[in-house]
Amino acid sequence: MKVTSNHFGTLPDQREVLLFTIENNKGVSIGLTNYGGTIVSLNVPDKNGICADIVLGFTEWNDWVKNEPYFNCIIGRTCNRIANAYFSIDGEDFKVSANFDGFQLHGGFEGFNKKLWNASVIETPDSAGVLLKYLSRDGEEGFPGNLFVTATYLLNNENEFSLEFQATTDKATPVNLTSHAYFNLSGEGNSSIYQHRLTLKADHITATDGNNIPTGEFEAVAETPFDFTISREIGERIQQLYKGYDNNFVLWNQSGAMSLAARVQEPVSGRILEVYTTEPGIQLYTANWFDGSLIGKCGKPHFSHSAFCLETQHFPDSVNHPSFPNVILRPGEKFISKTCWKFSNQ
Repeated sequence: MKVTSNHFGTLPDQREVLLFTIENNKGVSIGLTNYGGTIVSLNVPDKNGICADIVLGFTEWNDWVKNEPYFNCIIGRTCNRIANAYFSIDGEDFKVSANFDGFQLHGGFEGFNKKLWNASVIETPDSAGVLLKYLSRDGEEGFPGNLFVTATYLLNNENEFSLEFQATTDKATPVNLTSHAYFNLSGEGNSSIYQHRLTLKADHITATDGNNIPTGEFEAVAETPFDFTISREIGERIQQLYKGYDNNFVLWNQSGAMSLAARVQEPVSGRILEVYTTEPGIQLYTANWFDGSLIGKCGKPHFSHSAFCLETQHFPDSVNHPSFPNVILRPGEKFISKTCWKFSNQ
Protein backbone atom coordinates (compact mmCIF):
# COMPACT_ATOMS: atom_id res chain seq x y z
CA MET A 1 0.00 0.00 0.00
CA LYS A 2 1.36 3.40 -0.88
CA VAL A 3 0.43 6.97 -1.76
CA THR A 4 2.45 9.38 -3.89
CA SER A 5 1.71 13.01 -4.70
CA ASN A 6 2.59 15.22 -7.65
CA HIS A 7 1.73 18.59 -9.14
CA PHE A 8 -1.59 18.43 -11.02
CA GLY A 9 -2.32 22.04 -11.94
CA THR A 10 -2.52 25.66 -10.88
CA LEU A 11 -5.77 27.51 -10.22
CA PRO A 12 -6.33 31.04 -11.58
CA ASP A 13 -5.42 32.46 -8.15
CA GLN A 14 -2.09 30.57 -8.36
CA ARG A 15 -2.87 27.94 -5.74
CA GLU A 16 -1.33 24.58 -6.50
CA VAL A 17 -3.51 21.51 -6.96
CA LEU A 18 -2.05 18.09 -6.14
CA LEU A 19 -2.68 14.67 -7.64
CA PHE A 20 -2.43 11.76 -5.21
CA THR A 21 -1.93 8.22 -6.53
CA ILE A 22 -3.14 5.47 -4.20
CA GLU A 23 -2.06 1.88 -4.95
CA ASN A 24 -2.74 -1.45 -3.30
CA ASN A 25 -1.07 -4.83 -3.73
CA LYS A 26 -3.84 -6.23 -5.98
CA GLY A 27 -3.35 -3.99 -9.00
CA VAL A 28 -5.89 -1.30 -8.11
CA SER A 29 -4.68 2.29 -8.42
CA ILE A 30 -6.57 5.54 -7.93
CA GLY A 31 -5.72 9.08 -8.97
CA LEU A 32 -7.29 11.61 -6.61
CA THR A 33 -6.96 15.39 -6.55
CA ASN A 34 -7.65 17.78 -3.70
CA TYR A 35 -9.53 20.08 -6.09
CA GLY A 36 -13.12 19.06 -5.42
CA GLY A 37 -11.98 15.77 -3.91
CA THR A 38 -12.15 14.50 -7.48
CA ILE A 39 -11.31 10.95 -8.56
CA VAL A 40 -9.27 11.47 -11.72
CA SER A 41 -8.66 7.79 -12.48
CA LEU A 42 -9.62 4.39 -11.09
CA ASN A 43 -7.77 1.42 -12.54
CA VAL A 44 -9.22 -2.01 -11.75
CA PRO A 45 -8.27 -5.46 -13.16
CA ASP A 46 -10.71 -7.57 -15.14
CA LYS A 47 -11.16 -11.36 -14.95
CA ASN A 48 -7.93 -11.78 -16.98
CA GLY A 49 -5.93 -9.42 -14.78
CA ILE A 50 -5.98 -6.61 -17.36
CA CYS A 51 -6.47 -3.17 -15.81
CA ALA A 52 -8.66 -0.44 -17.25
CA ASP A 53 -9.64 3.02 -16.04
CA ILE A 54 -13.33 2.68 -15.17
CA VAL A 55 -14.25 6.32 -14.42
CA LEU A 56 -14.90 9.03 -16.98
CA GLY A 57 -12.81 12.17 -17.13
CA PHE A 58 -10.76 14.67 -19.11
CA THR A 59 -7.28 14.92 -20.53
CA GLU A 60 -6.89 18.69 -20.09
CA TRP A 61 -6.36 20.48 -16.77
CA ASN A 62 -8.70 23.35 -17.66
CA ASP A 63 -11.53 20.88 -18.27
CA TRP A 64 -11.04 19.45 -14.78
CA VAL A 65 -11.27 22.99 -13.36
CA LYS A 66 -14.59 23.62 -15.13
CA ASN A 67 -15.85 20.02 -14.71
CA GLU A 68 -19.33 20.87 -15.92
CA PRO A 69 -20.61 17.25 -15.71
CA TYR A 70 -19.39 16.95 -12.07
CA PHE A 71 -17.06 14.09 -12.99
CA ASN A 72 -16.20 12.02 -9.89
CA CYS A 73 -16.15 14.94 -7.42
CA ILE A 74 -17.51 15.65 -3.93
CA ILE A 75 -20.91 17.37 -3.95
CA GLY A 76 -22.03 19.65 -1.12
CA ARG A 77 -23.24 21.29 1.05
CA THR A 78 -26.24 19.56 -0.42
CA CYS A 79 -26.18 17.20 -3.37
CA ASN A 80 -29.01 16.99 -5.85
CA ARG A 81 -31.82 19.56 -5.81
CA ILE A 82 -33.32 22.17 -3.47
CA ALA A 83 -36.69 23.32 -4.82
CA ASN A 84 -36.92 27.07 -5.49
CA ALA A 85 -33.46 27.40 -3.86
CA TYR A 86 -35.34 27.91 -0.61
CA PHE A 87 -35.81 26.29 2.78
CA SER A 88 -36.78 27.19 6.34
CA ILE A 89 -35.14 26.12 9.61
CA ASP A 90 -36.85 26.81 12.93
CA GLY A 91 -39.03 29.46 11.30
CA GLU A 92 -36.14 31.30 9.63
CA ASP A 93 -36.17 31.44 5.83
CA PHE A 94 -33.06 30.95 3.72
CA LYS A 95 -32.56 31.65 0.03
CA VAL A 96 -29.58 29.82 -1.43
CA SER A 97 -28.00 30.27 -4.84
CA ALA A 98 -30.25 29.17 -7.70
CA ASN A 99 -27.73 27.88 -10.20
CA PHE A 100 -30.09 25.78 -12.32
CA ASP A 101 -33.49 26.82 -13.69
CA GLY A 102 -34.67 28.46 -10.47
CA PHE A 103 -33.55 25.74 -8.09
CA GLN A 104 -30.22 24.81 -6.57
CA LEU A 105 -28.34 21.85 -7.99
CA HIS A 106 -25.37 20.16 -6.31
CA GLY A 107 -24.52 22.93 -3.86
CA GLY A 108 -24.73 26.02 -6.05
CA PHE A 109 -22.46 27.89 -8.44
CA GLU A 110 -19.29 26.98 -6.55
CA GLY A 111 -20.10 24.00 -4.38
CA PHE A 112 -17.62 21.66 -2.73
CA ASN A 113 -16.64 20.34 -6.17
CA LYS A 114 -15.05 23.74 -6.89
CA LYS A 115 -13.09 24.02 -3.65
CA LEU A 116 -9.42 23.34 -2.98
CA TRP A 117 -9.36 21.06 0.05
CA ASN A 118 -6.46 20.77 2.48
CA ALA A 119 -4.96 17.32 2.04
CA SER A 120 -2.77 14.90 3.98
CA VAL A 121 -1.66 11.35 3.24
CA ILE A 122 -2.81 8.32 5.24
CA GLU A 123 -0.72 5.14 5.18
CA THR A 124 -1.23 2.07 7.37
CA PRO A 125 -0.23 -1.60 6.91
CA ASP A 126 -3.80 -2.38 5.78
CA SER A 127 -4.87 0.71 3.84
CA ALA A 128 -3.75 3.94 2.25
CA GLY A 129 -5.50 7.12 1.23
CA VAL A 130 -5.99 10.83 1.60
CA LEU A 131 -7.67 12.96 4.27
CA LEU A 132 -9.31 16.12 2.90
CA LYS A 133 -10.49 19.07 5.00
CA TYR A 134 -12.59 22.10 4.09
CA LEU A 135 -14.25 24.92 6.05
CA SER A 136 -17.41 26.17 4.38
CA ARG A 137 -17.97 29.67 5.74
CA ASP A 138 -21.27 31.02 7.05
CA GLY A 139 -23.22 32.37 4.07
CA GLU A 140 -21.40 30.39 1.37
CA GLU A 141 -23.90 29.88 -1.48
CA GLY A 142 -26.52 31.17 0.99
CA PHE A 143 -26.17 28.39 3.57
CA PRO A 144 -26.11 29.25 7.28
CA GLY A 145 -23.29 28.34 9.64
CA ASN A 146 -19.60 27.60 9.47
CA LEU A 147 -19.45 23.96 8.39
CA PHE A 148 -16.20 22.03 8.92
CA VAL A 149 -16.01 18.96 6.69
CA THR A 150 -13.57 16.07 6.39
CA ALA A 151 -13.58 13.54 3.56
CA THR A 152 -11.45 10.44 4.02
CA TYR A 153 -10.65 8.31 0.98
CA LEU A 154 -9.13 4.88 1.77
CA LEU A 155 -8.13 1.90 -0.38
CA ASN A 156 -7.29 -1.51 1.11
CA ASN A 157 -5.97 -4.81 -0.22
CA GLU A 158 -9.47 -6.26 -0.38
CA ASN A 159 -10.08 -3.88 -3.31
CA GLU A 160 -12.41 -1.80 -1.16
CA PHE A 161 -12.32 1.93 -1.86
CA SER A 162 -14.21 3.97 0.72
CA LEU A 163 -15.21 7.57 1.32
CA GLU A 164 -16.23 8.74 4.78
CA PHE A 165 -17.61 12.22 5.43
CA GLN A 166 -17.73 13.92 8.80
CA ALA A 167 -19.03 17.43 9.47
CA THR A 168 -19.79 19.80 12.34
CA THR A 169 -21.45 23.21 12.34
CA ASP A 170 -22.00 26.25 14.56
CA LYS A 171 -25.52 26.93 13.17
CA ALA A 172 -28.29 24.61 12.05
CA THR A 173 -27.76 23.89 8.36
CA PRO A 174 -28.66 21.25 5.78
CA VAL A 175 -25.91 18.73 4.93
CA ASN A 176 -26.23 16.07 2.24
CA LEU A 177 -22.88 14.97 0.77
CA THR A 178 -22.07 12.51 -1.99
CA SER A 179 -19.54 11.48 -4.61
CA HIS A 180 -20.62 11.99 -8.22
CA ALA A 181 -18.49 9.21 -9.71
CA TYR A 182 -19.21 8.16 -13.32
CA PHE A 183 -18.47 4.46 -13.85
CA ASN A 184 -18.12 2.26 -16.90
CA LEU A 185 -16.88 -1.16 -15.81
CA SER A 186 -15.73 -2.06 -19.31
CA GLY A 187 -13.34 0.91 -19.22
CA GLU A 188 -13.81 4.52 -20.23
CA GLY A 189 -14.85 4.79 -23.87
CA ASN A 190 -15.06 1.03 -24.48
CA SER A 191 -18.85 0.65 -24.70
CA SER A 192 -22.19 1.92 -23.54
CA ILE A 193 -23.53 0.73 -20.18
CA TYR A 194 -26.51 -1.09 -21.70
CA GLN A 195 -25.15 -4.58 -20.93
CA HIS A 196 -24.12 -3.76 -17.37
CA ARG A 197 -26.31 -5.80 -15.05
CA LEU A 198 -27.62 -3.79 -12.07
CA THR A 199 -29.27 -4.81 -8.82
CA LEU A 200 -30.61 -2.18 -6.41
CA LYS A 201 -31.79 -2.87 -2.87
CA ALA A 202 -34.84 -0.65 -3.30
CA ASP A 203 -38.47 -1.16 -4.24
CA HIS A 204 -39.55 2.51 -4.33
CA ILE A 205 -38.33 5.74 -5.90
CA THR A 206 -39.12 9.30 -4.85
CA ALA A 207 -41.71 10.65 -7.27
CA THR A 208 -40.68 13.87 -9.04
CA ASP A 209 -42.11 16.77 -11.02
CA GLY A 210 -40.95 18.08 -14.41
CA ASN A 211 -37.74 19.49 -12.91
CA ASN A 212 -36.94 16.15 -11.27
CA ILE A 213 -37.72 17.63 -7.84
CA PRO A 214 -39.50 15.31 -5.39
CA THR A 215 -43.21 15.76 -4.85
CA GLY A 216 -43.00 14.08 -1.44
CA GLU A 217 -44.65 10.90 -2.70
CA PHE A 218 -43.12 7.47 -3.26
CA GLU A 219 -43.67 5.23 -6.26
CA ALA A 220 -43.32 1.44 -6.26
CA VAL A 221 -40.86 0.13 -8.86
CA ALA A 222 -42.70 -3.15 -9.48
CA GLU A 223 -43.67 -3.64 -13.14
CA THR A 224 -41.85 -0.43 -14.17
CA PRO A 225 -38.47 0.30 -15.80
CA PHE A 226 -37.21 1.20 -12.31
CA ASP A 227 -37.39 -2.35 -10.99
CA PHE A 228 -33.83 -3.52 -10.34
CA THR A 229 -34.74 -5.64 -7.32
CA ILE A 230 -33.40 -8.52 -9.41
CA SER A 231 -30.39 -8.24 -11.72
CA ARG A 232 -31.28 -6.59 -15.03
CA GLU A 233 -29.36 -4.97 -17.86
CA ILE A 234 -29.41 -1.18 -17.52
CA GLY A 235 -30.27 -0.91 -21.20
CA GLU A 236 -33.19 -3.36 -21.05
CA ARG A 237 -35.86 -0.68 -20.56
CA ILE A 238 -33.94 2.59 -20.68
CA GLN A 239 -35.57 3.62 -23.96
CA GLN A 240 -38.95 3.70 -22.20
CA LEU A 241 -37.74 6.73 -20.24
CA TYR A 242 -37.14 10.33 -21.24
CA LYS A 243 -33.38 10.47 -21.88
CA GLY A 244 -32.59 7.79 -19.29
CA TYR A 245 -32.36 7.21 -15.54
CA ASP A 246 -32.00 10.11 -13.11
CA ASN A 247 -33.88 8.92 -10.06
CA ASN A 248 -33.49 8.56 -6.31
CA PHE A 249 -34.12 5.02 -5.10
CA VAL A 250 -35.35 4.53 -1.53
CA LEU A 251 -33.08 1.86 -0.10
CA TRP A 252 -34.45 -0.96 2.00
CA ASN A 253 -31.96 -0.13 4.73
CA GLN A 254 -32.98 3.08 6.48
CA SER A 255 -31.16 2.34 9.76
CA GLY A 256 -27.91 4.21 9.07
CA ALA A 257 -25.93 0.97 9.30
CA MET A 258 -23.48 0.06 6.54
CA SER A 259 -25.35 -2.11 4.06
CA LEU A 260 -25.22 -3.31 0.45
CA ALA A 261 -27.15 -0.88 -1.75
CA ALA A 262 -26.21 -1.85 -5.31
CA ARG A 263 -24.35 -4.43 -7.38
CA VAL A 264 -23.23 -3.98 -10.99
CA GLN A 265 -21.56 -6.57 -13.22
CA GLU A 266 -20.12 -6.03 -16.70
CA PRO A 267 -20.27 -9.42 -18.46
CA VAL A 268 -17.37 -9.11 -20.93
CA SER A 269 -14.69 -7.90 -18.51
CA GLY A 270 -16.22 -9.73 -15.55
CA ARG A 271 -15.73 -6.65 -13.36
CA ILE A 272 -18.13 -6.33 -10.46
CA LEU A 273 -18.88 -3.24 -8.40
CA GLU A 274 -20.71 -3.48 -5.08
CA VAL A 275 -21.79 -0.28 -3.35
CA TYR A 276 -22.20 -0.30 0.43
CA THR A 277 -23.46 2.76 2.27
CA THR A 278 -24.92 4.18 5.45
CA GLU A 279 -27.17 6.46 3.37
CA PRO A 280 -30.94 5.94 2.91
CA GLY A 281 -31.03 6.73 -0.81
CA ILE A 282 -29.08 6.25 -4.02
CA GLN A 283 -29.40 8.23 -7.25
CA LEU A 284 -29.06 6.26 -10.48
CA TYR A 285 -27.98 8.57 -13.29
CA THR A 286 -27.03 7.34 -16.76
CA ALA A 287 -25.16 10.32 -18.26
CA ASN A 288 -28.26 11.28 -20.19
CA TRP A 289 -27.17 14.61 -21.64
CA PHE A 290 -23.73 13.84 -23.08
CA ASP A 291 -23.73 14.76 -26.78
CA GLY A 292 -20.16 13.94 -27.83
CA SER A 293 -18.79 17.43 -27.22
CA LEU A 294 -16.69 16.26 -24.26
CA ILE A 295 -13.59 14.23 -25.07
CA GLY A 296 -12.54 11.60 -22.56
CA LYS A 297 -9.15 10.54 -21.24
CA CYS A 298 -9.24 7.73 -23.79
CA GLY A 299 -9.46 10.25 -26.63
CA LYS A 300 -13.05 9.29 -27.49
CA PRO A 301 -16.12 11.52 -27.09
CA HIS A 302 -18.53 11.01 -24.21
CA PHE A 303 -22.04 10.17 -25.42
CA SER A 304 -25.22 9.58 -23.46
CA HIS A 305 -25.39 6.30 -21.55
CA SER A 306 -21.60 5.92 -21.63
CA ALA A 307 -21.48 5.75 -17.82
CA PHE A 308 -23.64 5.37 -14.75
CA CYS A 309 -23.60 7.15 -11.39
CA LEU A 310 -24.78 5.61 -8.12
CA GLU A 311 -24.81 8.63 -5.81
CA THR A 312 -25.41 7.60 -2.20
CA GLN A 313 -27.39 10.32 -0.45
CA HIS A 314 -30.28 11.49 1.65
CA PHE A 315 -33.23 12.15 -0.60
CA PRO A 316 -33.24 15.19 -2.93
CA ASP A 317 -34.91 18.30 -1.48
CA SER A 318 -35.15 16.60 1.91
CA VAL A 319 -34.84 19.99 3.57
CA ASN A 320 -38.35 20.83 2.26
CA HIS A 321 -39.97 17.48 3.05
CA PRO A 322 -40.37 16.72 6.78
CA SER A 323 -41.35 13.13 5.97
CA PHE A 324 -37.97 12.49 4.29
CA PRO A 325 -34.85 11.50 6.26
CA ASN A 326 -33.55 14.51 8.18
CA VAL A 327 -30.67 16.51 6.66
CA ILE A 328 -30.46 19.32 9.26
CA LEU A 329 -27.20 19.26 11.21
CA ARG A 330 -27.18 21.24 14.46
CA PRO A 331 -24.41 22.55 16.71
CA GLY A 332 -23.07 19.81 18.97
CA GLU A 333 -23.99 17.08 16.48
CA LYS A 334 -21.71 15.29 14.03
CA PHE A 335 -22.67 14.34 10.51
CA ILE A 336 -21.17 10.98 9.51
CA SER A 337 -21.71 9.23 6.20
CA LYS A 338 -19.75 6.39 4.64
CA THR A 339 -19.81 4.69 1.26
CA CYS A 340 -17.62 1.83 0.08
CA TRP A 341 -17.05 0.69 -3.50
CA LYS A 342 -15.90 -2.95 -3.54
CA PHE A 343 -14.37 -4.29 -6.75
CA SER A 344 -14.04 -7.90 -7.82
CA ASN A 345 -14.28 -9.97 -10.99
CA GLN A 346 -15.45 -13.35 -12.19
